Amino acid sequence: MNTWTFCRYDVVGANERMVCIFSTKLLNICIASFCKAKQLGKAEAIIVDGIRLGVLPDVVTYNTLIAAYCRFIGIDTAYSVVHRMKEAGINPDVVTYNSLIAGASKHCLLSRCLDLFEEMLQKGLRPDVWSYNSLMHCFFKSGQPDEANRVFRDIILSNIDPSTTTFNIMINGLCKNGYTENALMLFRNLQRHRFTPQIDTYNILINGLCKAGRLGAARRLLKELGQSGHIPNAITYTTVMKCCFRSRRFKQGLEIFTEMKEKGYTFDGFAYCTIIGALVKMGRTEEANELMENMVTDGIELDMVSYNTLINMYCKKGNLEAAYNLLDEIEKGGFECDEYTHTILIDGLCKASNIEGAERHLRYMTMMGFDSNLVAFNCWLDGLCKAGEVDYAMKVFKSMELKDSFTYSSLVHNLCKARRFHSAAKLLLSCLRSGVKILRSAQKAVILGLNSSGYSREASRLRSKIRLAKLLHF
Repeated sequence: MNTWTFCRYDVVGANERMVCIFSTKLLNICIASFCKAKQLGKAEAIIVDGIRLGVLPDVVTYNTLIAAYCRFIGIDTAYSVVHRMKEAGINPDVVTYNSLIAGASKHCLLSRCLDLFEEMLQKGLRPDVWSYNSLMHCFFKSGQPDEANRVFRDIILSNIDPSTTTFNIMINGLCKNGYTENALMLFRNLQRHRFTPQIDTYNILINGLCKAGRLGAARRLLKELGQSGHIPNAITYTTVMKCCFRSRRFKQGLEIFTEMKEKGYTFDGFAYCTIIGALVKMGRTEEANELMENMVTDGIELDMVSYNTLINMYCKKGNLEAAYNLLDEIEKGGFECDEYTHTILIDGLCKASNIEGAERHLRYMTMMGFDSNLVAFNCWLDGLCKAGEVDYAMKVFKSMELKDSFTYSSLVHNLCKARRFHSAAKLLLSCLRSGVKILRSAQKAVILGLNSSGYSREASRLRSKIRLAKLLHF
């Protein structure tokens, strides 16, 4: 019997007769279930089975499939379903295009978003608030806040009721593009127009203010939130607490942590890990260890974030044996080490000058199927250089398929420390010419190194070439 078949029993006299009822609605429920479970192949197979049995898919069927392809596979595969819809005599609707535009926005494909929006208009479909929300979000992600603001104005002028999500996208986008004051003004303006901000809106703005270094404004908004009838949640408190630690206002951070604890917001260990991580970064490992013990005493169950924080703490203290002992505890707890766990250990081994151990662990990480281990490779590369193995580090660098700004910056810095300024200059130029950004401190280190070594003419030429490379990739 098919998965999506609904059966009922008809009683006729003493005989029981089973009647199978096939419906498109039940087909769609089954398709949605498989899509949610990321089993798109099975979802496709059920559509084929349905057609063969005379149950034809409708626009909801295809929209469900398109949304899943956008989320899990890609926009091109999702768009190919539109052609199948047309062949089946089903016209795409606003929901179809909303899914496609949201999928393109997710990957910051602005031109694709605009093309889909234009295609929707040409088909006589009227965009709704979700169409505009996705387009606005993509403009913000592409670093075009003015265009996003125009979309926001279009929503208002089109007599479309903006949703809470609309305002959240606008406030978040303004904050992330450096317009925190504008975001705050919009927030106040919305309040004057009787819009009641929800906890998510407050959290977005508080996060934006914190990242802009405006701790005072963030704390005032936190106080206002408490007076508005909403209850600040763990995300709200943790955001402000992290900002306190970043601003070196440790006492204020602890006060917020205490307030969180009193109100019962530390149950998942996230706040504990935030403060423990901050203590470790400040070199206050004894206090971090004491807090970790309090966390266990308070009955907070350790998750992978907690374990990674604890492993990082042991590595910072140089207690690698204790860090590795935790791996057994993780396994007993039914957890699996993630790429962050292994990267922390590799970095710890490098800092303990155990370069061979770091290399072995890196090979083990690759063997376990962790493909995205660029950060781990960067740690090992930096460790090799600090151990004086610069030539070997260069060989590793050339063999790396993936490289980022940190890879180049780290190697350039280490070449300068080894007084190999010409090699550093060559690597720096190849990096800039390929359009990869490199830290200014690394650029300055090469120029200063050439000057101090008596190669002032080469330093001047390098400075000119850096300017030219920047102009070409502006």
